[in-house]
Amino acid sequence: MNPDFIKYQAQTSPYPLGMEVSHAIGSYIYDTNDKKYLDFVAGVSACTLGHQHPRVNQAIKDQLDKYSHVMVYGEYSQSPAVQYCKLLASLLPKSLNKTYLVNSGTEAIEGALKLAKRTTGRSQLISCHNAYHGNTMGSMSVMGFEERKQAFRPLLPDVDFITFNNEKDLQKITTRTAAILLETIQGGAGFIQPENNYLQKVRKRCDEVGAMMIVDEIQPGFGRTGKLFGFQNYDVVPDIVVMGKGMGGGMPVGAFTASAEKMDLLTENPKLGHITTFGGHPVIASACLATLQELTETNLMQETLDKEKLFRSLLVHPLIKEVRGKGLMLAAMTETAEITNDVILSCQDKGLILFWLLFEGCAIRITPPLTISEEEIKEGCAIILSVMDEIIKKGQAV
Repeated sequence: MNPDFIKYQAQTSPYPLGMEVSHAIGSYIYDTNDKKYLDFVAGVSACTLGHQHPRVNQAIKDQLDKYSHVMVYGEYSQSPAVQYCKLLASLLPKSLNKTYLVNSGTEAIEGALKLAKRTTGRSQLISCHNAYHGNTMGSMSVMGFEERKQAFRPLLPDVDFITFNNEKDLQKITTRTAAILLETIQGGAGFIQPENNYLQKVRKRCDEVGAMMIVDEIQPGFGRTGKLFGFQNYDVVPDIVVMGKGMGGGMPVGAFTASAEKMDLLTENPKLGHITTFGGHPVIASACLATLQELTETNLMQETLDKEKLFRSLLVHPLIKEVRGKGLMLAAMTETAEITNDVILSCQDKGLILFWLLFEGCAIRITPPLTISEEEIKEGCAIILSVMDEIIKKGQAV
């Protein structure tokens, strides 16, 4: 590991993986020794079209030749952002027609929470246990994992938590509630999908009490579950959609989308209800537009479901209890966190990149680029199975 990486760059954990990256292309990342690694993580679901996708790269280069940052967000009409928001509106339900572009998923969460309070005039926010929505102060307030946030209290007041898929808990959404925020598929908790029309029941309860329904699509979004957004699999329309990660083809971006009527509330009483310097950056917006065009003009989204079937057919092993998730948002579950750690680290040694989930220690994250080929899926799964065979042979697990 490059010692300057540890010395000068702030770290997020005591034990970073420390690969020294040389370059990346398609489904592979190369280190400075020219060893290649098949990427089953895609920058934690961010590199939707893999690495160095030609269409995204060309869009970035073309925009750089025209102009980069020229003004804070919302003052000038800049073609890449306008085209992107217009295309996005055409692909969403009619009530989700105006988008605010920001710099990251967590900033988009912050904006969505502010919009819910501004729209309803209420203060209570409801989130789910084991939810993850980002790490800024507001987003951390609605994180449902106390261990990760207790050191930073006090956080936002008037935040309550319910259990995902627990219908009785929906009665906690009342006329005091500004909004309930939930992931379409819980990410950090272990890629848990809604059951028994749960999202429809959340929608119904919100309508009954006048609360807003915010869905966090930062991980499921942009084709990863077979639809552009995960909520489109469940016949429900939220009030606000929050997005990030995969929308930029590997570039840093986030956004939240609502009706024009709601979004326009951020423009007055007070003015500048949400502001950002670099949101809607023309180079980033160009990458977003190219990514969205590629997703909607090809069969990549539909192919995720066939690729899911291939993963499920291959990932059969005594150490795999189940495979959770949908499309190319999958988690292979083992018996213990120790087995999961061993698999992830041993696979990296053998040239396959896997990763962990935030709160579920037994989960092996499998979120490759949507462009991954069937042969690459077979190649990576063969490495996983061989590593698991070695673990059994060593007597580490039965």
